[in-house]
Amino acid sequence: MNESQKAFIQEQIGYRFKNPYLLEQAFTRRSYSEENGGENNEVLEFIGDKALDLAVVRYLTEEYCFMNGEKSQFKSNLNESDLTELKRRLVERSALADRIDWLDLSVYLIMGEGDRKNRVDEKESVREDLFEAIFGAVALDCNWDSAKLLEVFQTMHEPESYLFDDDRENFVSLIQKWTLQKQGAVPYFYYDRETARYGYSNKLRVNGRVISCKEARDPYWVNAQQYYCLMKLGDLGTFFLGYGKSKSGARKSACKTAYEYLKKNHLWFSIKDEIEEPSELMAINQLEILARRDYFDLPEYKYTETHDKDGNPEWTVTCSINDFDDDFSSKSNSKKAAKKKAAFKMLIYILENYDEEE
Repeated sequence: MNESQKAFIQEQIGYRFKNPYLLEQAFTRRSYSEENGGENNEVLEFIGDKALDLAVVRYLTEEYCFMNGEKSQFKSNLNESDLTELKRRLVERSALADRIDWLDLSVYLIMGEGDRKNRVDEKESVREDLFEAIFGAVALDCNWDSAKLLEVFQTMHEPESYLFDDDRENFVSLIQKWTLQKQGAVPYFYYDRETARYGYSNKLRVNGRVISCKEARDPYWVNAQQYYCLMKLGDLGTFFLGYGKSKSGARKSACKTAYEYLKKNHLWFSIKDEIEEPSELMAINQLEILARRDYFDLPEYKYTETHDKDGNPEWTVTCSINDFDDDFSSKSNSKKAAKKKAAFKMLIYILENYDEEE
């Protein structure tokens, strides 16, 4: 592992190692150490698993719990089972492996020939192990500084993405999805800490806006904004800068700026990009996805029941959307089937006629 690779990894995870050998060890699998000697990352995985539990519990505590000032009692907005479920979502294998993918780190695994031939870096369990090994190396390097572990967890992870289903304002996930699909890459992040008073010139810039001298003296900017995040999206050629009181907050700010830039310059997904394969089976859900991403209002359905000559029920379902003049109906002896067919007709109409400029 060369110095530029180490620098990239540290930029992606938002942590600079005092002992860079620990970082390299976190990426070294047993297959390599058995063939070439030296230490591997297996014990670091064990340490990282426990350190991750500590960071996640602290994160959930700060998000959902508080001290009651009157009686100095500890209170939580969620019960134990709810917190346990949220913790499970954050540390489950698929989530950790997914984050390694988004950070583009598995390509730096140091493996023996057997692992390389078997392409073990593509296994979800191996990427999960890598996340834990990196986190274990950070825990040792920072001497188990719980505040630092929480900061690195929020930088490496994107906890909101795994706690909530609604991603309309999850700008980090949206930008990651755009970069992967449009650029065939992941976003690259660079973090640094400062009072955020000067940006790239002698004037404070927050999300592209120059802050006045009066605003710059505000304690919010002088004291609270401790980090900046510089983000590059593939070969787009434009960098995005965000500020925040944490690295995670700075990243969100940079991603929000990028999202607004891409939308303004008509570089964002088209409506056809959102639905790769329209289908009658999934049409109801596909329409709702588009609506919840603010392309149009939620669809409305009207149901009319009649009977055939034998007295069997027949359903006519009409699908309408406020933003469109046309509505579409379908008939079936099944209420659900009629709804799917009507939704599918509306979906096809929208995909063929939607004006992105509206």
